[in-house]
Amino acid sequence: MDNLRYIRRTMERAGSFTALSGWGFVAAGVTGLVAAPLAALQPTKELWLTTWLAAALLSLLITGGATLRKARLAGEHLLAGPGRKLLLSFSPPAVAALLLTPVLFGAGLTHLLPPLWLLLYGAGVVTGGTFSVRIVPVMGVSCMVIGATALLVPAAWGDVLMAIGFGAVHVAAGVLIARRHGG
Repeated sequence: MDNLRYIRRTMERAGSFTALSGWGFVAAGVTGLVAAPLAALQPTKELWLTTWLAAALLSLLITGGATLRKARLAGEHLLAGPGRKLLLSFSPPAVAALLLTPVLFGAGLTHLLPPLWLLLYGAGVVTGGTFSVRIVPVMGVSCMVIGATALLVPAAWGDVLMAIGFGAVHVAAGVLIARRHGG
């Protein structure tokens, strides 16, 4: 029995986390597509930031809840094996973005938030995605390319680029995940 437990734990650690919810990513992408024009219409930078932070929180709740549901249905555990590795790999860039956001906003460097968010989110998705299905790191690289582009174009393009990264990329990747990996 000890040998079987060891083999099972080894197999869990070596596998991919397939419980990411494609439909959760689609819903998060729609949230990004709705948030972009709403944020662009805000009369102040504070309301712009509030709009994007609310969209990020809603997307986190949607994808987290949908992934938790899919994992439970599949008998996978989020905090074991590849799921744990995915979360631990994704978290450092996400925490960095969380800590840098008020610093840049307070310094009046709001124009740097779209590239920062896209680059760090993309980096987290790439690193976390190494423990998931192939489309996930591709999604992360896509967000990083869009974030790098945001550094090179006028700041006024920030909401459009975030709609592409946090919206369209998520919808496309979510559909692929749902079709290829069961929801």
